[in-house]
Amino acid sequence: MSVPSSADLSLADIYRARNRIDGRVCRTPLVESPSLSAHAGTPVYLKLETVQPTGSFKLRGATNALAQLAEQGCTRVVTASTGNHGRAVAHAARALGIDATVCLSRLVPANKVDAVRALGAHVRIAGQSQDEAEHEALRLASEEGYAYVPPFDDPRVIAGQGTIGLEIVEALPDVANIVVPLSGGGLFAGIALAAKTTSPTIGLTGVTMARGAAMHASLAVGQPVLVEEVDTLADSLGGGIGLENRYTYALTRALIDETVLLDEASIARGIAHAYRQERLVVEGAAAVGIAAVLDRALPAECIARGPLVLVVTGANIDMDLHRRIVGNETTQAAPSLNSHIAS
Repeated sequence: MSVPSSADLSLADIYRARNRIDGRVCRTPLVESPSLSAHAGTPVYLKLETVQPTGSFKLRGATNALAQLAEQGCTRVVTASTGNHGRAVAHAARALGIDATVCLSRLVPANKVDAVRALGAHVRIAGQSQDEAEHEALRLASEEGYAYVPPFDDPRVIAGQGTIGLEIVEALPDVANIVVPLSGGGLFAGIALAAKTTSPTIGLTGVTMARGAAMHASLAVGQPVLVEEVDTLADSLGGGIGLENRYTYALTRALIDETVLLDEASIARGIAHAYRQERLVVEGAAAVGIAAVLDRALPAECIARGPLVLVVTGANIDMDLHRRIVGNETTQAAPSLNSHIAS
């Protein structure tokens, strides 16, 4: 598979991003999982973005974008988020002395809203979906002069996330397949660009929830489409990719080998397994790779090719919800999900 070229984004941009974020973002561990390796019959490794200061990989892209804006004299930014990107922007903005406003929809869990506020950002609750929150952020950028920092469809953000791909290939040169949670595509596009440019034989699998998977639906019809955003345990994977998507759709379409969809019960099992067997607290979006291995949902050729890396993207789950999932209970924190977290 050929790697698409772009005047806006290349492997060199990912290396530059790594230099720019060095010292502000963790180089995260890559550890083998004995339990998942035994289950899959091939070595399975976990790339633990859960240890980032904000509990999520999003800090990489946000830091790369804001550092460049700071160099240009920017003093205030706005973004829209399902939670983790907003937290990352707030963290990076505080470190760089930039004023940040984060627009969040009413679907964003309260723990993620509180975390953004705790980092000193201004929070605006706007609408019932990521798309509606983004409309408010774009309005502020247009009418009030904020610099807009997209959550995924931006070369600076993609390059920052792509540093994960560099770390994986350097730590495990014989990696055969990388499994990446799939949402707006910033994470997937960055990792895929870094990995496949370095070693074109590496397979890239995107895993997402069956409920409201915008990138998957867009890939299926051959263009970005609108998808209703609904409650899901993988809330960080919610939201649209934008009908005017400029970067992540094309890169994902060119570089993805397989897409896997998971139901809510599978995601819950992934969360529980991460805690019980790996001693990890992870959010639903971070558990999808683990769930895909447990469910044997990955294509057989993906497993047969050799070492497998699962990108474990974040730890920012509501802890009451986590307790109920691990205890195999229903939850009052997200009552519409009660039927989806039974094992």
